[in-house]
Amino acid sequence: MATTESGNFLVLTGPTASGKTELGVELAERLNAEIISMDSMAVYRGMDIGTAKPSQEQRRRVRHHLIDVLDPWESSSVAWWLTQARECCREIQARGKRVLFVGGTPLYLKALLRGLFPGPPGNPEIRRRLLEESERGGCQVLHQRLTQADPESAKRIHCNDTRRIIRALEVHELTGRSISSWQQQWNNSNDLSNRCLWLEVPRDELYARINARVRQMATHGWVEEVQTLLRLPQPMSKEAGQALGYKEMIAHVEGRTSFEETIERIQIRSRHFAKRQITWFRHLPECRPVSKELTFNLWDLTMD
Repeated sequence: MATTESGNFLVLTGPTASGKTELGVELAERLNAEIISMDSMAVYRGMDIGTAKPSQEQRRRVRHHLIDVLDPWESSSVAWWLTQARECCREIQARGKRVLFVGGTPLYLKALLRGLFPGPPGNPEIRRRLLEESERGGCQVLHQRLTQADPESAKRIHCNDTRRIIRALEVHELTGRSISSWQQQWNNSNDLSNRCLWLEVPRDELYARINARVRQMATHGWVEEVQTLLRLPQPMSKEAGQALGYKEMIAHVEGRTSFEETIERIQIRSRHFAKRQITWFRHLPECRPVSKELTFNLWDLTMD
């Protein structure tokens, strides 16, 4: 889904703690838009504080979509999100509103702008066989095989990244083509003009905001939120368990780390995540870095 059916959508993204949530609400009010969350963890119910979801007051001001739509034990994927987002776009535009995507999940952003590559669906038998081979001989054996079958992908995929190695080998076995060749369409960017903006904040200021926000969340209910999640009738899914900071907070709740140590670990991990996000945004030519003020100026001019 490089565009919605009418092409009438906007994207506001940015690293964690950059202020995109509040800015998105302000922009949506000004542009008569509804917001589709582009956050892979905001889809989960009960994970409110650690994922920094929009507040209830913000959601009253502007209608939000794809927030609180799955239980923490359910699984999600980029393809699932893209399908849901497409349907939300249709509904929003049918009401005569504009569509504004707000969030910072890089893979969702890339899929939104360029579409998912049309590779084959997963094959459980092949994956199981490859996983068993990895467990017997180590993932380096599979990585060496990938080097022979798809050198380009092998250079990008770390030798310890078993999941991605298996997927690349699976695609090659099913189609006779490398996964890198399937992904070539991602190199063909769309001219989206000023429709996709990422909020750029000076690095020192961003890191300070991250540190402050982590501490604020940790002292205002995140511990209790994780305690509640651990009491659910089913364990968190693999996907939900990857939410930023939850692994560290679970370790604290289980008594394996002190409170201050937990905060520090989450702050470090959050800063590293922000750095990776910025790298993604800078390598997507469709995305334009802006300040908050420039965002208003650009969209005031381009959207009548």
